[in-house]
Amino acid sequence: MRDVLNLFKLRIGVAIALAALAGLVVERGAALAAWQVVTLVLAVLVSSAAAGAFNQYVERDIDVRMARTRNRPFVTGRLPHHPAWLWLIGAMIAAAVLAATLATNAVAALHVFLGAFTYGVVYTVWLKRRTWWNIVVGGLAGSFAVLAGAAAVTPTPGPEAFALAVVLFLWTPPHFWSLAIACRDDYAAAGVPMLPVVVGDERAARAIFAGAALLVGASVVPAAFGLGWIYLAAALSGGAWFLLKCRTLLERPGRETARASFRASLVQLCAVLIGVLLDVAF
Repeated sequence: MRDVLNLFKLRIGVAIALAALAGLVVERGAALAAWQVVTLVLAVLVSSAAAGAFNQYVERDIDVRMARTRNRPFVTGRLPHHPAWLWLIGAMIAAAVLAATLATNAVAALHVFLGAFTYGVVYTVWLKRRTWWNIVVGGLAGSFAVLAGAAAVTPTPGPEAFALAVVLFLWTPPHFWSLAIACRDDYAAAGVPMLPVVVGDERAARAIFAGAALLVGASVVPAAFGLGWIYLAAALSGGAWFLLKCRTLLERPGRETARASFRASLVQLCAVLIGVLLDVAF
């Protein structure tokens, strides 16, 4: 069971599903029935899980060369690296898209598909081994989750949802580059051109701090379109913590400060998404 949870990257999937729920609740329009909301959130979770499994299936040759990933189930052989997995992954994405279509509409379902496609194909297959822009473009996967939730309410999402989608897009680079500094030797050994491998830790730390500052600024924007003080307090608190850790990383680039920045990015994302849900609820 632990290997299966690892394979489908369910912790990431839960965050992506929460982003879809946040996009749904900020959008103005006709209220959805509870079963529609649950179906859409599960569709996003399943499609994200399928994309995570595809990522590990494709990257087994990279994972075996990295200390962080060499215990993944396809690398160790605890799960067989067999083409049957591709059929299962395809079936999961098809089921998620169909469920989203039947429960909501085709536009929401398209965004569910695009989120999985961006992470699984655009990021994993096309960009990751070729350019340091990989994770910048890959950040669109989270944005599509927000837009899927919003499109479930109305096929033309409003400014609140778009602003939140921008936050998810801007969150990914400083989050992942922090991890890439902590694991730079791994990525170098695997030949993956993550930003710290290409430009070094110091320049990457400057990019992380700049990205975090841009992210925190963008996280305030949804408050201008209707979200209230609960959201704003959560976004600013999480953003301030993230910026503080990024500042420390900027002053002392290294593995420990990068891990602290990475963890702070998770705090910032949780603060934004939970802040949305609490603000709308209360």
